[in-house]
Amino acid sequence: MSDFDAIADAYIDMWNETDTTARRARIEQLFAPGGRYTDPLADVTGHDQIDAMINAVQQQFPGMHFTLIGPVDAHHRQARFGWALGPAGAESLIDGFDVLERDDDGRVTLVLGFLDKVPTA
Repeated sequence: MSDFDAIADAYIDMWNETDTTARRARIEQLFAPGGRYTDPLADVTGHDQIDAMINAVQQQFPGMHFTLIGPVDAHHRQARFGWALGPAGAESLIDGFDVLERDDDGRVTLVLGFLDKVPTA
């Protein structure tokens, strides 16, 4: 397992953590203090804003879980990986992929999120 495999696993675990204290600890361990997350629906910076965004996603999709899809593709300080969000054991509602960049200490400084499959209204 590469460092980026471990980072991707920790990242998915962070999104699935519903205990607010444990989730905040995961965010602080994984992200650099000025870490930024951006996707088509959010653009946030810092631990507080990342925590609030994850909480909002969990409120919008209660009982849903993120899973890692496929291998982690990485080089230098960046990696990309696919993920799915949906109920356990059922077809996902949303699929996407994220590209992340880490610093010299291995902490995430930037996440660029992309949505491949979204529910149609």
